[in-house]
Amino acid sequence: MPQPQPTSTPSLPPAESAPPGDPPPYSHPPASGYRIALTTTSPFPPLQSTLSPCSWDADRESPIFFGSAIFARSVHPCKIAPRLQPSCRVPYAGREYEHHGRYDLLPFIPAMMELVPTSRGLIPEDRHPIEGGYEETGEKLYHAMGSVNGIMVPGKTAEHLGGCNLPFGGGEHVLRENYSILCWKQDVIS
Repeated sequence: MPQPQPTSTPSLPPAESAPPGDPPPYSHPPASGYRIALTTTSPFPPLQSTLSPCSWDADRESPIFFGSAIFARSVHPCKIAPRLQPSCRVPYAGREYEHHGRYDLLPFIPAMMELVPTSRGLIPEDRHPIEGGYEETGEKLYHAMGSVNGIMVPGKTAEHLGGCNLPFGGGEHVLRENYSILCWKQDVIS
């Protein structure tokens, strides 16, 4: 009976042919930024993970963050206030909607991002807003910030909204003028 012959081991290319070093860095951040995925049932991450808050709540001590609430057929820019339960709040249908489920926190990085004054849902010329989500119809939504009762509140804006919608005090506050859209700094995307 013939004996099985040993199979040969495929040869590997020499180590010298491997590409040198780490892969090159991305030339630009993703259009929606780098996110921290959260749920209403998970603990809120420590502040060293979330980086700088974009604002402070009415008590002037509690941090507020930019976020995006994830729904079945849409994603909406929102306010994340860890002291509130649930902490994810969306301006929707005339009220401050308490979102349950998945949402993403967008760490505010002042070296890369800035708030640019705008009005009526317009994107300022030659600026690149940070994408915050989209409507069920596919229209893009962007992160915005406006003042409600002297408190700077994050929310959403888009041209089809004609302004900025902010969740605060149980209601949805609509500003047509005098708010800001969150954009990438020019040197980050150029």
